[in-house]
Amino acid sequence: MSRIRIATRESALALAQSRAVAAQLERALGVETELVATKTSGDRLPGPLAKLGGKGLFVKEIEEAVLDGRADLAVHSAKDLPAQLAPGLALVAFPERVDPRDALVTREPGVRLASLRRDARVGTGSLRRCSQLLALRPDLHIEPLRGNVGTRLRKLESEALDAIVLACAGLERLGIADRIGERIACEALLPAVGQGTLALEARVGSSLADDLVALDHPPTRIAVTAERAFLQRLAADCNVPLAALAEPAADGRVTLRGLLASLDGREVLRASADAPQEQAAAAGQAAAESVLRQGGDALLAAFHAESAS
Repeated sequence: MSRIRIATRESALALAQSRAVAAQLERALGVETELVATKTSGDRLPGPLAKLGGKGLFVKEIEEAVLDGRADLAVHSAKDLPAQLAPGLALVAFPERVDPRDALVTREPGVRLASLRRDARVGTGSLRRCSQLLALRPDLHIEPLRGNVGTRLRKLESEALDAIVLACAGLERLGIADRIGERIACEALLPAVGQGTLALEARVGSSLADDLVALDHPPTRIAVTAERAFLQRLAADCNVPLAALAEPAADGRVTLRGLLASLDGREVLRASADAPQEQAAAAGQAAAESVLRQGGDALLAAFHAESAS
């Protein structure tokens, strides 16, 4: 294959990520690349994602471009991927992960999460961030926030918010990491499944899948495999405040920390598990089972009932 067509969202961040992957492909495989930019339903539709259909809104049209042959490969932010992929597609490579932590961006410089004024207004469109922020600081007023990174940064000023929470990775990839006021410790805000990771998706059986091994970073693949197993066992989407982070260790094992929380942050169910790296999914599944035993099944039933109504 002399030219690889890469399906991507049209946002500045998605294009920056896809251009980085394209450059890696050109160096590793000696091919030409072409970006196939597509506007997704998640980019077009206003309102909370949980009520619109979940994270799949950011990948549906991208996957369709690969399935119908308009593109050979899709580049996703792994945290945007739903628990189940479209039939006929597979995740074939994960480039090396960057910082998975959440970033606090404040209107006044030097302010950290712990030092935000009482009753501060914090913007986020993530139920995961919302529930964990309220668990730490029940006094905060969480304001709904949608849009690309640039839009969210502008709303920090235009909507007189005290702070917004974004992914460190996105700010780094856009070259604006200087906007990060605090890289929030994972012990305080556990990241989204796959946060900081890019996922390369291709058609099942495609000859390209073998070539893309050149871009795969095994420790990142191991971590995302464990995290997505946690997500899949709980059958959760962005209508559920769920988080997970897996970390491969030098001893050949991988440890996963996961949580499921209530929307108001009053109930946070935490679990951890480890497994041999070649059985990474087992760590995610074991942690999910522990969450379910703690009452996670009741929390999930309540979320699903609310979503259905």
